Amino acid sequence: MPLIDVNGTRLNVQQTGAGPLVLMLAGTGARGRTWHLYQVPALVAAGYTVVTFDARGIPPSDTPDLVTFADLVADTIALIEHLDGGPVRLVGSSMGARVAAEVCLRRPDLVDRAVLMATFGRQGAFLAAMSEAERAVAGTDIAPLYRAVVRAAFNLSPRTLADDRLAQDWLDVFAAPLAGNGEESRTELGAEDDRLDDYGRIRTPCLVVGFADDLVAPAPLGREVAKAIPGARYAEIPDAGHYGYLEQPERLNAELLQFITAKETSA
Repeated sequence: MPLIDVNGTRLNVQQTGAGPLVLMLAGTGARGRTWHLYQVPALVAAGYTVVTFDARGIPPSDTPDLVTFADLVADTIALIEHLDGGPVRLVGSSMGARVAAEVCLRRPDLVDRAVLMATFGRQGAFLAAMSEAERAVAGTDIAPLYRAVVRAAFNLSPRTLADDRLAQDWLDVFAAPLAGNGEESRTELGAEDDRLDDYGRIRTPCLVVGFADDLVAPAPLGREVAKAIPGARYAEIPDAGHYGYLEQPERLNAELLQFITAKETSA
């Protein structure tokens, strides 16, 4: 699928498979293809149409100077309406999970059920400091290897980093220049707001997935989200950091497919 116009912006969208629609939302800076290594094949094999996309701010989608959290939510709602009007199964990780939860609040008619991975409803002290530190160094000239090492340390499980082959593979990926034309947009404003109390109004069936070794969105914050959303189920994946869907894909996919394919009982 080429670039499509939704909500006043152009998004790079990919659609795979045939069957009920699953829309997948990647985290900050991650491209839609992130899901294509492990999750898309599993969902397509289970009989679903899977749609992934590069969010506003990530080339080749449009990259305005600044992207707000409200932009990302509105884009997702408009994309669902463009595709088939919903309700869809919505899967998000990190920022994508925050967007998915907001769509459940604002347009529950568009979401059949939602999977929220590596998410939080409020920022803890360390997470707030990490966000501030990232803003402080944004746009500065940092050695690629150092940036790769920091990214690996924050996003991967110690088990992954203890494996020399895996650690080197990840470092090579993180140090490589990003593909695509143009520059990414600046960090999303409003993405770190406390939404935990508001999540109590979500009535969409939700699965919250925490990754046991996640430093960016620690598992206890994910458990808070599951507790806040009425009827939500919580699952935790061991030996997995913030990128747990790539580090432990078989365990993650088992939880994902069990929830996605389950017959609806009540909303």
